[in-house]
Parts: sequence; C-alpha cells; structure tokens
Amino acid sequence: MRKSSKHPITLAALLLCAMAAGGVASAQTKATAPAAAPAAAAPKGFTPPGQSRNTEIDSIAVVVNDEVITRRELAQEIDTIMQRMKAQNAQMPSPADLQRQIVEHMIVQRAQLQMAREMGVRVDDTMLDRAMVRVAAEQKMTVQQLRDQLEKQGGSYAAFREDIRNEIIMTRLREHEVDQKIQVSEAEVDSFLAAQEAAAAEQFEVNISQILVRIPENASPDVIAQRQKRAEEVMRQLRTGADFAKMAATYSDASDALQGGVVGWRQTDRIPPVFAEALVKLQPGQVTPIIKSVGGFHILKLAEKRSVAQAQAEAAVQQTHARHILLKVTPTLSAADAKRRLAELKERLDNKASTFEELARLYSNDESGKKGGDLGWLVPGDALPEFEQAMNNLKPGEVSGPVETSFGYHLIQVVERKSEDESKDKKRNEARMALRERKMVEAAEDFQREVRDRAYVEFRADDLKEAK
Repeated sequence: MRKSSKHPITLAALLLCAMAAGGVASAQTKATAPAAAPAAAAPKGFTPPGQSRNTEIDSIAVVVNDEVITRRELAQEIDTIMQRMKAQNAQMPSPADLQRQIVEHMIVQRAQLQMAREMGVRVDDTMLDRAMVRVAAEQKMTVQQLRDQLEKQGGSYAAFREDIRNEIIMTRLREHEVDQKIQVSEAEVDSFLAAQEAAAAEQFEVNISQILVRIPENASPDVIAQRQKRAEEVMRQLRTGADFAKMAATYSDASDALQGGVVGWRQTDRIPPVFAEALVKLQPGQVTPIIKSVGGFHILKLAEKRSVAQAQAEAAVQQTHARHILLKVTPTLSAADAKRRLAELKERLDNKASTFEELARLYSNDESGKKGGDLGWLVPGDALPEFEQAMNNLKPGEVSGPVETSFGYHLIQVVERKSEDESKDKKRNEARMALRERKMVEAAEDFQREVRDRAYVEFRADDLKEAK
C-alpha cells in the first residue's frame, strides 16, 4: 500500500532561526507607550536602553523610503539584542557599534518588507497560526506554553508573532526574487561532476564564521579603499588576539554579525571556490587572509572540519512489482473476521482454486482491486513500513499471510523484482542541488545588498549620522 505523500514544510528551518540562540526570550516587546510630554533635548550620543526607561523618547531616528524608524523602536530592538547576547554569554561590542549594527539590520529589514508589500506578498493570520504551531512543536511546546514562556521572560507573544510573520514574508520575497530565477545548466552539471572526479583530495565539511566589510553598489575607488582599510584594521586586531565573535558583532556587515558571524557547517563544494581554497589550508582556530569578492572584503575563521564519506560508485535500488488484497476493518467487518477471511483466500490461492487477480477484483477494498490488486513497481519508502517489511520477506510468486497496517489487513504477492542502477541520475541531481545552493547563497547576499542600496535612507538623529 502506498503512503500518502507529504510535502516538507521548508519554513520550519527558517522559523527555528527566530527561536535559536537565546530561545523565545529574543522576542521583542513592542507595546505602544503614550506620547511623551515635551522635554529637554536628549543628550548627544547613544543612551543604553536601561538608562532611558524613565524618559520615553519617540522621535524619528531614521527614514527608510516612506517609513520611519523611531527612537523607541530602536531602543526596544537594542534591548532585545542585548538580552539575547547576554543569554549566549557573548562578548558585547561597544554601545555605539552595537547601535550601528542594529540600525543597519533594521534598515535592510524595513526595505525588504516595503518591497514585499509593494509586490503583494502577504501572510494571513491562518497561515501564521499554522506557523506558530510548528514553531512551538519544534520547541516541544504547545502554543499556549510558548506564549506563557515568552511572557515569563518579559517578552511579548504578539510581537513574536509579527517577527515570525515578517520572516515568512521576507523568505517569500527572496524565493520570488532570487530562488526561482536561479538556473543550473546541464553543462554546469557536467563541469561540476568532471571537477569532482578529477579532484584527488578528500572532501571536507567546514564549520566557519565570517566577517564581511561590505562594498556598496557602484562604489567609487575612494569608498572601496576606505572599506579595505576597515577590513585591514579588523585583521590587525585579530592578529593581536582580538575575539573573532566580538569583531564580527562590531564590524561585520553580514546578516549574521550579531550571532558572532557564525555561518555553521558547509561542504567545501557548496561555498564559493575562493573561500574553499583559502579554508582548506587552515587548521581549526585559524583565519583566512582578507578575501575580496564583488560584495566586499571577507575574513573567515575555521572552527572545525570533518571528512565526508565518498559517495559509492554504484547505488543499486531494488524495485518490487507487487499486488495485494486489502480488507478494511468496518463496523460490519471486525479485525478478526478480516484476518479469517484473508486466511481463507490464501488457502484458495495455495490450492490454486483461484488466481490472485480474480480474488482481488472480488474482495479488495481499494482502487487497485479493479486492476487485480496490482500496485506497480515499488521502491523503498513507497509503502508503509509493515507492508514493506512483509513484502521484502517474500520470494517472487509467494503470497503472505494477513498483514496489518493502518489501512486494514492485506494479502501481498510479489510478482517480480529488479535492481536499477540510479547512481548516475543521483549524482547529477546532487550536483545540481550543490550548484543551486552555491548560487542561492551568492544571489541572496547580492539581493539584500541591492535592496539596501536602492533604498532612500536619511539619518535624522545626530549620533546615528556620526556612526555612519
């Protein structure tokens, strides 16, 4: 009996990112405070959130296209990030550097959400509710338990829901603007496979972190030189013993900066070749020289590396041509009666009083009965485990006894078996996926940079102008 196919929910990994490294405590508290009465001008420079709670500030910090980021929104985001970094025991950058990183993150996010809104990308409450159930389930909680934990830790469930909604919207935008436009040609697959076969060195997976000093689109030579000097200063500090995670949180323009620049495990054939070439020369704990790409200047740190088992040269998949007779348990047919009737049918088959096809057409309770119980060719995973196990124990022409599954009780007959070598197709599919993933990483970074560079951004607060 074939299993019902289940499409994987690709948002699960994305939603977990909103929960990772600090758990649900990272949800923002976005309660709206009453308008503050006129007060004396705020002192120049960044005021940590912990010192600003007695005097609510609700002035414009940054204009992004036709929207604004207020001082209160910025303070709330800083407070959230600081709580998360403290929960991770991460080294804090200076208040000014932390503020600059968070402002840039909020600008990029706001610009992407605006673009998504213009394109009609929406996530309704029904879809969001389903996403929240999945987020809670991944944390082994109910939605109510998730809400309770957020509130216990001082967070806002409503704000967390909106964070998840925004993450889904930005993922859909990226899928539309980036993922769907990526093409991998057969010639690229051929070249990839040829390179793999020619490579004598063992393949590795690397656990890496990064610092990216971004080069704005259409930057002048002077701006590029300034950005290079910034990267060189980061490298100088690293060489004198500075903590990589702190340097990433302070200087990196990548989206993972506030996570210490952690990228995680990547196969060397699924990252840009210039990165892989630099990383394979390192020992764990070492950093690469400065690597220049179209997007900016990169410094990578190798945390760990591990070997990847070579794919088997041939991968033979056993296929089974089978048929069955299914009796479903109903109010008028008990389990005991179903098993007894199937035993009687098997006895008729053993005595050659009837053919399997005849009995299937007469008695089977599913659509295959019209075809004499024929299920066609099955590969591992096509059938329910109990059905597959019983089928695999049969020789061609042999009929099983009654087999119980969630669908009911079956008699199973194996018609024939064959082994088909699928290694070639499998290798090509894996190569295509690796090339697509590599292109997606590069294209996603380019897309985010383009959205940021196209946005009209005006810094209203003096201390933000200085930080810029």
